[in-house]
Amino acid sequence: MTDESREGIPPVVAEAIDAANAHDTERFMDTFAPTGSVDDWGRVFTGREAIRGWSDGEFIGSAVTLDDLQFSAVPDGVAVTALVGGDGFNGPSTFTFLVGSAGIERMTITA
Repeated sequence: MTDESREGIPPVVAEAIDAANAHDTERFMDTFAPTGSVDDWGRVFTGREAIRGWSDGEFIGSAVTLDDLQFSAVPDGVAVTALVGGDGFNGPSTFTFLVGSAGIERMTITA
């Protein structure tokens, strides 16, 4: 992402995207609140241990890339439309990030 595209984006969301593209699991995990969750097309993983297991198997562990990013504000966060690449799912997805004071509270992945 360019610095210009980050305007209005919660820094923790930009960090999560950068960490995913760098395949840096520790940085990615550090963006989540301790009770945060990932909703991957209806499958919910709550807490850092569950998120790490999901990511190791299906996200960063599958060499994910997030390109062609478009951002739109949502209450308490941001929706990011991305072209997903890597060794798993490939295609467009929307990642909706809800952000609290402790980090990402929920990342929901949909079409």
